[in-house]
Amino acid sequence: MKRRLPAEWEPQSAVQFTFPHSESDWAGLLNEVIPCFVECIEIVSRFEKVLVICRNRAEVAAHLKNAVQDNLILAECPSNDTWARDHGPITVEENGHLVLLDFMFTGWGLKFPAFHDNLITGRLYEQGVFSSLPLLRPGLVLEGGAIETDGQGALLTTAGCLLSPNRNPHLGREQLEAKLSEWLGVNHFLWLHHGYLAGDDTDSHIDTLARLCPNDTIAYVRCDDPNDEHYAALLAMETELQAFRTQEGRPYMLVPLPWPDACYAEDGHRLPATYANFLIINGAVLVPAYGVPQDEAARVAVSSCFPGRETIGVNCRPLIEQHGSLHCITMQYPKGVF
Repeated sequence: MKRRLPAEWEPQSAVQFTFPHSESDWAGLLNEVIPCFVECIEIVSRFEKVLVICRNRAEVAAHLKNAVQDNLILAECPSNDTWARDHGPITVEENGHLVLLDFMFTGWGLKFPAFHDNLITGRLYEQGVFSSLPLLRPGLVLEGGAIETDGQGALLTTAGCLLSPNRNPHLGREQLEAKLSEWLGVNHFLWLHHGYLAGDDTDSHIDTLARLCPNDTIAYVRCDDPNDEHYAALLAMETELQAFRTQEGRPYMLVPLPWPDACYAEDGHRLPATYANFLIINGAVLVPAYGVPQDEAARVAVSSCFPGRETIGVNCRPLIEQHGSLHCITMQYPKGVF
């Protein structure tokens, strides 16, 4: 059996969102965050289909009147929260056919309730949302935001997340690599041991720090302020990235992303603003913006990694109030799923 985990920049059939509601952690911020979700869904719907998980289909449909209606798929399903990147299925090719993998989601190592979110994929499957595609359950805890691939067997990740004792404590690094090779078809592991964002709940998801891009390129966050608390850790991460080699033995082309001015919550704690949390869709890349001077430079930097694609800045300042951003609220499905 031969499996392959497609790269995010390969042709897609849809992107999933899980819409915020009054019983999610967004309860006190719905007026701020719903417009952000609506803008993202409207933009994506211009390029491809959008699967929107709803607590109430009619309520969500009323917010999405300006989206491309023929590209909307609304599915009712209970949810705890909105981080589709981590509770959505991961799609792989298996002997040339698409298969959905339903990994376990435990609220980032038992930090938050996830009893509904962990069941979303299975419930959608039972509703027939995924047509006749097979659904497999590997029996591992794994979040989509924890892994990056080039579609050719490389997997970029962080030791802080994947080796967290609250995820798969029965597996050491070699055992976990063997499981990921089996289920995802990856064979070239790139482990980062440094790098973090203050305010992050995920134990350093890779999609907040560094992203694999076409042509052996890695876009990554770089802190250029020696007085910032992140400076030493991100400098050490940059050194690790410089030492990485492709499967052919070549160094990666590294594209540093600007370091945004610090953003803070009302209670004073720092929020995890990052430009690495961009979303790749058919024909475009959506880049988070936070209302700080570095937003445009970040869009230009990401654009350099994806020649020929439109780059669109999206205000994600509300999203980081709950410690995630644009990539975190989405999950792409490769061409052929819908």
